[in-house]
Amino acid sequence: MNIYEINTVEHTLDKLHIDAKKDFLRIGKGLVKSAFRPMQPNDFEHAYLPVSREQGKIMKQLILENNCKSIIEFGTSFGISSIYLADAARQTGGHVVTTELLKTKAKKAIKNIENAGLTDYVDVRIGDAMETLKDYDKPIDFLFLDGWKDLYLPLFRLLEPHFHKDTLIYADNMDMTGTQEYANYILKRKNNYATHAIHRGKAYLSKVI
Repeated sequence: MNIYEINTVEHTLDKLHIDAKKDFLRIGKGLVKSAFRPMQPNDFEHAYLPVSREQGKIMKQLILENNCKSIIEFGTSFGISSIYLADAARQTGGHVVTTELLKTKAKKAIKNIENAGLTDYVDVRIGDAMETLKDYDKPIDFLFLDGWKDLYLPLFRLLEPHFHKDTLIYADNMDMTGTQEYANYILKRKNNYATHAIHRGKAYLSKVI
């Protein structure tokens, strides 16, 4: 990877992280609505909800250290995490398949990924992840769970047949409501998965053993 590619990725990420901070108040609007009814994905149509720089760099490092090539992301949002994943995939000779429910978000993510010079390394699928990934049939090296929390476990089980020894699963927002069923499932299977909490309990990192 040459210096131009590095600068393009870093410049795009810098801009997106700044935009995400400016847009933070939009998340509050979604939470206000949820006081009167359960939250829905559309409540966050304009909210970034990004991974932190620390998380992005750690995922990139994990992919590089383990030479992961087949990478799946659940929850594209505006593409910040997708860029970290794709930047790593470019260096391992891999590819990212990411899925986003909201078309408006997916279109912005596609543009952001293009601005980072990573279009060739990412396949953005638009729609319900249980549908967009149901026909995925390749071995999975790295799975990132960051979409609608109630779908963590159903999607995990949908993709589980494609795991192999040393597959990595990074589940974000494990401190949020909706992830408990996934937590119960993964933590009870100590003979299949080595799991530990990271980022002060915000995320779970699991490895197939």
